[in-house]
Amino acid sequence: MLNIVPTSRDQFNLTEMTDPIADFLTRVRNAIMARHKVVEIPASNLKKEITKILFDKGYILNYKFIDDDKQGVIKIALKYDAASKAPAIKALKRISTPGLRKYTGYRTLPRVLNGLGVAILSTSKGLMTDKEARVQQVGGEVLCYVY
Repeated sequence: MLNIVPTSRDQFNLTEMTDPIADFLTRVRNAIMARHKVVEIPASNLKKEITKILFDKGYILNYKFIDDDKQGVIKIALKYDAASKAPAIKALKRISTPGLRKYTGYRTLPRVLNGLGVAILSTSKGLMTDKEARVQQVGGEVLCYVY
């Protein structure tokens, strides 16, 4: 007879993730597909900056940073069209991954949907969109596309 002892999640550290940005995008994508109004995401400074960019560009309705005893939580109110109930975010695509980083100079910055979408970049001057990076003439790591 084999005795199986239940183990806690902490013993195997199942909460560790290799790509927190992909986790952020996946949580937002899944909440949109399930037509949720609010999504909660574990916070980090990078995720907070991505959230601010999404809000400034009109892809989300609102956001709130909640500090708890641990790392904190980001609550994002998702945006839908009032008439058609279509989400404001059509797609979220992760470009640069931990296994294959994608960097670009300011002369070769990507244009998402011919300028209708947004590419979020991590530059030496902080997180910014592709349009802001063109104006400031800085390149960097292309984190994701949003449209």
